[in-house]
Parts: sequence; structure tokens; C-alpha cells
Amino acid sequence: MNYHELQYILCIAKHQNLTKAAQELYISQPTLTKHLQKLEREMGTKLFSRSGNSYTPTFAGRKYMEYARKILQIRQDWEKELKDLTENNEGELNVAFPLMRSTCMVPQIMTSFFQKYPKVKVNILEEAYSIQEKLLLNDQLDFGIFNEVHEHPKLEYELLKKEEILLIMPPDHPLASAGKASTHSTYPKLDLSLLAEEPFILHFPEQTTGQLSLEALKAAHIKPYVPIQSRNTETCVKLCMQGLGMCFTPETYVRNMDLPVKPACFSVGEDGVFSTLTIAYRRGTYLPQYARDFICTAREVL
Repeated sequence: MNYHELQYILCIAKHQNLTKAAQELYISQPTLTKHLQKLEREMGTKLFSRSGNSYTPTFAGRKYMEYARKILQIRQDWEKELKDLTENNEGELNVAFPLMRSTCMVPQIMTSFFQKYPKVKVNILEEAYSIQEKLLLNDQLDFGIFNEVHEHPKLEYELLKKEEILLIMPPDHPLASAGKASTHSTYPKLDLSLLAEEPFILHFPEQTTGQLSLEALKAAHIKPYVPIQSRNTETCVKLCMQGLGMCFTPETYVRNMDLPVKPACFSVGEDGVFSTLTIAYRRGTYLPQYARDFICTAREVL
């Protein structure tokens, strides 16, 4: 057993296809086939069941992969620690950001981080959904930054910030001046019951902002008319500014979006509506100093 063989088997399982696995591994399909056949002969059992071009892990194959991931993780941790000891301030990070939020977060974090670690290469992976699941499955991914309600026992979480979800509308809307001073927010507070007859442009319910928006409307006893739904916050905001409906958006977007006219922004609910932005990594993973400083930088600038 060697490290290449471990990676070969995991890649075959990932694609369930020898041709695609060989392409990712930059080796020929016959070479990959020989490695698989050799390993199965040595072990005296099949690691995959074949059906046409599809390769599905057997029970033995699944157990092999379980240990393969552990072995490769230990190797990866050692390589990181060794670099930390010998290559002062050099290294590499793979960080997953929410696709729709990366433009609001990445420039702030990277500008500050590179001032201290100009020799650390950072690979930004913009994911549309399920960052937590990708963090669990992809051993090469160091961090994931996301809003997550349900924590996973195999991950460590660190709070980056509590972020207010704001109601926005065009500044010339008749209710734009209806806000009152708030004790919990820098934004004026607006009674949502005033908007009972207004249309809303909402995120989908499975998104954090969409879920929190519906909860706020329900608490205000509003069954909203929703003519438009979108997963893209920028799209929601721009449609809102065209007068097509009210919109909820995280404060980060409001501060970073380049709009010709600034929207009217309001805090809603009894104590405001907040989401929790976290950074997560696999429990027990070794974090070099530059990785720990990346977390500190993200917490400071966001």
C-alpha cells in the first residue's frame, strides 16, 4: 500500500468511472486499471463491483476508503506542520466561500491577510450550496465560511460575526420614512405589519436568509405575496430597487454592493433578525500558524 494507491481508489470511488478518474489523476486508464487489479489481488478481495463502466465500492472497498482517508489526513497534517516548522510563512490554503457572498467577503479578507503572508497561496472555492458537506468530504479543503444552523460533530466551528438581516426598499417608497430609532441596531426599526399588503422578493426557504425572512414575516402575522424568488441576493436587491417588492438582505451586502442609489434599510422584529457567520474546519486537523491567522483576519475585517 502506498499513498498513490490510496488516492487512486478514492478517485475511482469519487467518479465511479475509470476514465474520469484517470483524467483527474493525469494517468492513463490502462495504468489505473493495472493498479486496481494489483491491489485487489494483494488483498484477495474486490474493492469495486462493476456494472458496465460504473464502479461501485464493495463493503471491503468502503472500509478501505475509510482508512485511506485517515491515512491521507495524517500525512496532510504532518506536511502542514513540517512546513510550519521549516518554511516560515509559506504554504497553501483552500477556502470555500458561499458563491453569492464571496464578492463581499474575499476582497476584505485577502487584502489584510496578504499584508502578513504574501507567500501563502490561497485558492478560493466558490460553492453554490452545501459547503458543510463539501468540507466533510473533500480532504483538500481547509476551511469553509458559511451560515449553518445545525453543527456537525466532525467539524470545529468558530464564530466570525453576528450579522443583521435587514429589510430594504427604494428610498422614495412611501414607507421609507416610517422607521423609528432602534435600541439594538444602528438602523431604524420598522414595524413589519405596515407591509402586510406589499409584495416581497424573497430568497428560497432552504437558504438562511430566506428561512429567517419567512420567520420574521410569520412573527408579524404576515402571509406575504411573493411574485419573485431568487437565490441571488444581488438580483433580489436590484429588483427591489426597481420597485418590484420589498427585500431582505444581510448587512454585508448593503455595505458592499455598488448601487447608484442607496436603499432605505431597516431593522425588523422585536430584537432584530440575525444570522451567524462561522468558519469551520475538520475536527482534529492541524492548523499551521498562517491558517490560524487567516481565521483571526476574517474575524477582524468582516
